[in-house]
Amino acid sequence: MNLEVDGRRVFAYTAAHELDRARATVAFLHGAGLDHSSFALQSRYFGYHGRNVLALDLPAHGRSDGPPLSSIEAIADWLSRVLKALKLEKASLVGHSMGSLAALEFAARYPGQCERIALVGTGYPMKVAAPFLDAARDNDSSAFDMHTIWGHGAQAAFAANPNPGMWMYGDALARLERLGPGVLYADLKACNDYAGAEAAAAKVKCPALFILGRRDVMTPPRAAKALQERIAGAKAVEIGASGHTLMGEAPDAVLDELIRFIS
Repeated sequence: MNLEVDGRRVFAYTAAHELDRARATVAFLHGAGLDHSSFALQSRYFGYHGRNVLALDLPAHGRSDGPPLSSIEAIADWLSRVLKALKLEKASLVGHSMGSLAALEFAARYPGQCERIALVGTGYPMKVAAPFLDAARDNDSSAFDMHTIWGHGAQAAFAANPNPGMWMYGDALARLERLGPGVLYADLKACNDYAGAEAAAAKVKCPALFILGRRDVMTPPRAAKALQERIAGAKAVEIGASGHTLMGEAPDAVLDELIRFIS
């Protein structure tokens, strides 16, 4: 579906279902340089099992108009406006990487709009290596290579992919190559500059789940400890066979954890 927020088009995958305001809503927030299709399996499941689904393309990503948002705080504020535009009272949030920071900030800023949060592949501080930032700033294709290789566990390059017919590296590169100039850099800089996660975590009152990949080299599980300790009652699970892109590398395991947490 398409909607208008701040005078610009926003696309959200809804699993081909009309929104029903009597139903609970699950919103999905993708990571840097990606789009709504990152959560293909997980969003489709909830859309066909009694939930409203909003798998969003953030501004300047996928089918949503630009420009990109420049900070994690701006993404959280934008999400609040999306829900208001759709007249949805609240939502459970599932965020990956950059999207997980935005979900955390949203839960702290807008507790009345947030039912629960699942943070996938998260960590703090989410610093970005200087060569990666520089390549993204210069729109150098090596930034796409770094994003793709570091963003997956080593096993993703081999056969027996858990998603039939999917080439993990090729899929990620295709998404990245569709981005406009400067979009990946804006995302990475937003992650790198975000300094409010610990303060936000201390304000979160809703249920929280961390889904972490044991082979994640971008946000290893230890990088999420400080946030877990600040959210009362937070739960964490580690998926042993996954790197940073858990939704694609271990789709069934991630979905099982989300079903238990949200349902």
